[in-house]
Amino acid sequence: MFNIKAKFCLKIIFLLSFIALISAYFIEYFLGHQPCNLCLIERIPYWLSIILISMMFLLKKNEKFITLLLIITFVFSFVISLYHFGIEQSFFQESAVCDVKDFSENVTKEDLLNQLSKKTISCKDVTFRIFGLSLTSFNIAISLLFIITLLNIYFKNEKNK
Repeated sequence: MFNIKAKFCLKIIFLLSFIALISAYFIEYFLGHQPCNLCLIERIPYWLSIILISMMFLLKKNEKFITLLLIITFVFSFVISLYHFGIEQSFFQESAVCDVKDFSENVTKEDLLNQLSKKTISCKDVTFRIFGLSLTSFNIAISLLFIITLLNIYFKNEKNK
């Protein structure tokens, strides 16, 4: 089992992940800023971290493996956020991910017209900023901080065994 400091750090990651998700949904549903597809993908690691950390504390097994999964999760978050930031800053072109629409194989003319009439949010357009920074910028910093913290927990736990 992890030491008290590691447990505290995991609880902080859990809490910050929860706050990040609540903030994203608040900005979307109460402030009316629609997320792009990459913004929606960037939420997935936070959901996964909440689930994984909950499993770790409830099952009290496989802490080392779950910590490794958390590291991989936030490396994914970091990479996706860097890519999104690159699109925002015009370092990269928007990819197919930014244009994906919800089409099934049986698309009617009405469905197609409805999809075309909806405004598509571009991955390069930042609609919400805090202190002049996009939420993607904050996600890069948070993901990096979580990776460093989780690596520290992983290797300290490895050393204590």
